Amino acid sequence: MAIDAIRLDGKVAVVTGGAGGIGSATARLMAARGARVVIADIAEEAAAARAGELPGAIAVPLDLEQEASIEALIARTLAHFGRLDVLHNNAALLGPDIAQADGDVEHMATALWDRTYAVNVRGTMIACRAALPHLRETRGNIVNTVSNLALQGHLIQAAYSSSKAAVIQMTRAIAASHGLHGVRCNAVAPGMTMTPALREAFPPVLRQAVEAETLRDRLGEPEDIAEAVAFLASEAARNITGQVLVADGGCASHVPGIAQFRAFFSGEQ
Repeated sequence: MAIDAIRLDGKVAVVTGGAGGIGSATARLMAARGARVVIADIAEEAAAARAGELPGAIAVPLDLEQEASIEALIARTLAHFGRLDVLHNNAALLGPDIAQADGDVEHMATALWDRTYAVNVRGTMIACRAALPHLRETRGNIVNTVSNLALQGHLIQAAYSSSKAAVIQMTRAIAASHGLHGVRCNAVAPGMTMTPALREAFPPVLRQAVEAETLRDRLGEPEDIAEAVAFLASEAARNITGQVLVADGGCASHVPGIAQFRAFFSGEQ
């Protein structure tokens, strides 16, 4: 076992949704640790720009609603690099317009629900299915991006949160079915993370409400989540599989209303 097990030297990593936010930060970090990275995204120009910034990286267009597009991603990766070691399923249906429309179940549009599951669950499953035979050859692994909302109830984002809960169970199922073949599968559950899309989708007052409930002095940044993903993808995490690593600054770890308790005991109210 290499002494520096956190390194990814010689590994080939596919990062879906790699053109921005968490995906972009993860691609940069994996490349810095020695991986050759495939940046897959529906935003083709942005993906190409990100790939151009990283040594040896390539960009591949990806539409998670199209089975052929997902299978072409894996095929293109193998044709270019000859192997696949890490699949980071990070892409999801979560733009500002989608976030505003994704409310509670009583007011849920069936089309939005179906599309959310098509991208977040069906698309992730197809990517895993296409990658698994090749990950078995390299004893590689899968890291899925989920959300702390998959572990908690909320007033909003019923479709997104429940789809990510489904991905958590898929993570466990793959870990159980493919562990003896040398394939690990884990998930990272970010909390509110200060990506450009989040800044656009959520007004400052809501961001401040979440920040008040964190156990740190700030909300997470994409680079914080990238560190968790890259760790799970590395040999340093070789004995970790079927797990959900919650990287939300402690939001999900405490009793409700901690912000109010903090203010009370500090004499602020």
